[in-house]
Amino acid sequence: MPITTVVFDVGETLVDETRHWSDWADWMGVPTFTFFAAMGVIVERRLPHRRVFDLVRPGYDHEAESRKRQAAGWAYSLERGDFYSDAFPCLADLRSCGYRVGISGNQPEAAEASLREVGIPADFIASSTSWGVEKPSPAFFDRVVEVAGCPAAEIAYVGDRLDNDVLPAKAAGMTAIFIRRGPWGVVHAGWPEAAQADARLESLRELRSAIEHIEI
Repeated sequence: MPITTVVFDVGETLVDETRHWSDWADWMGVPTFTFFAAMGVIVERRLPHRRVFDLVRPGYDHEAESRKRQAAGWAYSLERGDFYSDAFPCLADLRSCGYRVGISGNQPEAAEASLREVGIPADFIASSTSWGVEKPSPAFFDRVVEVAGCPAAEIAYVGDRLDNDVLPAKAAGMTAIFIRRGPWGVVHAGWPEAAQADARLESLRELRSAIEHIEI
């Protein structure tokens, strides 16, 4: 069955999250280098990413601090400069070739508005928060199929994480494409499970060619 729809994760697939994590380090008063080193430990240990806060500062109340940041005027947003340089060209190229493009990851609902505001070329945009279910839950990928409006076998899901993106997408019957970038991508590329990806990319510039090769 040919691939008709390509759905993308957001963080470290389309968006370089350096600015977002650096802002957290600044808010905590932690050197950025220290914070990022701690994040590497969390990724290597296969722990949930929010455990980084407790590793850097034991007992840190992330939820309470998030509320303080919001009260101080912070709001989640994406800027054009946050996107990897290959993101917009890749999505535009896929659409010009007749593929439907979707975006949905484990993101706050505000990410949907931000993605639209920066003019991301996509046919549909969603988030785990608006759906009420997060990856790697099979229910998340059920929603992808529902919104895409086509069988799972016609969908390619692109992400930087094996645990959240590649493996559950493949289990859902989708073509699972792994991009090796960002903290998770670099570390996960060394996992044995990386061999289960239907394609492995170093850049989104390789994506259309990879899809066409899979379809042959």
